Amino acid sequence: MLKKSYSKTGKICRVTFKYVNEEGAESVALAGDFNAWSTDSTPMKKLKDSSFSVTLSLDAGSSYAFRYVIDGQSWVNDDMADSYNPNEFGENNSIVTV
Repeated sequence: MLKKSYSKTGKICRVTFKYVNEEGAESVALAGDFNAWSTDSTPMKKLKDSSFSVTLSLDAGSSYAFRYVIDGQSWVNDDMADSYNPNEFGENNSIVTV
């Protein structure tokens, strides 16, 4: 799930990424264009309802590919992404447009 909040100037968008965690994962990280697809530089915080969340400030006027990394192994998409694009692994990446 994605929640967007633009700055007063409209140049920056704070995007909250939320992973519902139906499978009961122990950890979730956010990997994408904004962090060179690092699987550990953007860990998500586990919330009381067992979902995971993280908020990033992204430059407005751009689209960013991303995926969630579950327990350091499984890569999954956001069901509520703005769109999806194929990647080099024969799967799709989630896209957020800000």
